[in-house]
Amino acid sequence: MSEKWRNALYNALETPSDRPANRIIDVFLVALIASNVVVVTLHTVSSLAVGYASFFKYFEMLSVAIFTVEYVLRMWICTINDSYRHPVLGRIKYFFSPFAIIDLIAIAPFYLPMLIPVDLLFLRGLRLMRLLRLLKLGRYSEAIRMMGSILKSKKEEITIAITMSLILLLIASGLMYYIESSAQPAVFSSIPAAMWWGVMTMTTVGYGDVYPITPAGKVLAGVIALLGISLFILPAGIIAAGYAVEIQKRKNGRIVCPKCGNVIS
Repeated sequence: MSEKWRNALYNALETPSDRPANRIIDVFLVALIASNVVVVTLHTVSSLAVGYASFFKYFEMLSVAIFTVEYVLRMWICTINDSYRHPVLGRIKYFFSPFAIIDLIAIAPFYLPMLIPVDLLFLRGLRLMRLLRLLKLGRYSEAIRMMGSILKSKKEEITIAITMSLILLLIASGLMYYIESSAQPAVFSSIPAAMWWGVMTMTTVGYGDVYPITPAGKVLAGVIALLGISLFILPAGIIAAGYAVEIQKRKNGRIVCPKCGNVIS
């Protein structure tokens, strides 16, 4: 009987399906996650937080109870998946899987203050972490799951692009510090201080609060701005190429299930 219930729950929670029961569960959980994000956002409005304190409190308790039951059930049924077959090691492996970590983060801010003493500032930070419940939508959105697959398949290229950008930022900030520190000692007081200028220049944001005034500094700023544009569009191009590959795979009928990792025809 227990195995029958486990299989039924696994089909309802983990197996993609158009069956009414699966759709009802998915729609309910998506609606609950969206409602949590709205409630957490409204809770930061002082007048609403005071006037509807009881509503916010009981809604949070109900949401955490549902998310906790969901988390426990997923831990119980995960061994049906071949990737987590072992009753102990399989659950430990599942515990450290991305979606399980997101599920844990969604409920942790409610339980942590009960387990460990925390100051008020840290407690407010934990409450804001409830916004991360939005990440749970990744279980129910094909587009978000596709983005996860792309980031996983293109992680080496993206890592190289980000590393190159960081190296350019460090070199640019160092050069600008040595060029401008004598002319603007308060503004370019150190290389870390110059990194603020570097980030604003490479991303073409340009707040205008920090800028070079020497001829050499202006020339360097122009070169860094051009190089920064080139490097910062690399990750976008890599992700766009990954999307094209994933869409082509789906057109060819090679769809990989994000939950079990098997190819679905």
